[in-house]
Amino acid sequence: MSGKRQSFGSAAWALYRDGFKNMTWGRPLLWLILLKVFILFAVLRLFFFTPAMSGMSDAEKSDAVGARLTAPVPVSAEPTENQSLKQ
Repeated sequence: MSGKRQSFGSAAWALYRDGFKNMTWGRPLLWLILLKVFILFAVLRLFFFTPAMSGMSDAEKSDAVGARLTAPVPVSAEPTENQSLKQ
């Protein structure tokens, strides 16, 4: 560098750009990485992470969220350490 400081982001980008440019397998490897990221975020989301409230109207969605937020918490059968010290 010629005395001028680069930000961390631009220095990291330059490192990866130069590294992939000088590699013989750089470009195919980059495409493979991008393909894997696409598969992880786009394709798997379609099959495994379907929206839980799809098909509900706005009123039904707000009722469902309200019911979840105000539902009582189940109490376990055995007391926790804090509960046993109070008795």
